[in-house]
Amino acid sequence: VPDSQYGTYVWPCAVVLAQYLWAHRRSLPGKRVLEIGAGVSLPGVVAARCGARVILSDSEELPRCLQSCRSSCLVNRLPHVPVLGLTWGRVSPELLSLAPIDIILGSDVFFDPKDFEDILTTIYFLLEKNPHAQFWTTYQVRSADWSIEALLYKWKLKSIHVPLHSFGADKEHLASSSLPGRHTIEMMIISLAQSDGT
Repeated sequence: VPDSQYGTYVWPCAVVLAQYLWAHRRSLPGKRVLEIGAGVSLPGVVAARCGARVILSDSEELPRCLQSCRSSCLVNRLPHVPVLGLTWGRVSPELLSLAPIDIILGSDVFFDPKDFEDILTTIYFLLEKNPHAQFWTTYQVRSADWSIEALLYKWKLKSIHVPLHSFGADKEHLASSSLPGRHTIEMMIISLAQSDGT
C-alpha cells in the first residue's frame, strides 16, 4: 500500500468508475450524487464536472481523506462541493440530514471484509430513504473467498453486474497501477430488492 491511508491514492477502481460516469455523462446533469469512501474523489469530481450535484464523503475518523476530498475539489475548480464525514455503519446527524440522492458512488470500498457489512448497512439505510436510488460501485477482485452475496440477501439488496466492455473500460491502461500484480476490476449496480422477493 503506497500510503497508510487508502484514501490518498487513486486506485484503479476509481478510474474505471470515472469511465462509467463519463460514458453516462448525458444522464448526470441535475442528478444528486453522494460518493462514499471518496478519498481523492475522482468519480465524484467527474460527476460534478458533468453537471451532477455532488456530495463527497469519507470516514469522519480519517481527516486526511476528508482533506483529500477538499483538495480535489479545489484543484478541479469545484469549491462549493460539500465534503462530509460519514463513517460506514454509523448513524450520524450528517447521515440523517442528507438531502435526497439519486446515485451513490463507491470505488474500491469493498477492500477489507471486516467493513463489508458496515458498508451495506449504510447503503441499505440510504436506499430505504431514497428507494429509486442506485449504488454504482467498482471493486478489485482480491480473493475468491470474499463475497457480499449473503450480505446483499440479508439486507434485501440486489446487484446487477456491469461488464466493463459495455462502457469502454476493458482497456488495460484504464485499470493499470504501479502496484504489483494484475488488477481485475468488476462493476456492479446495487439497489433495493423488490418486494416480490427478487
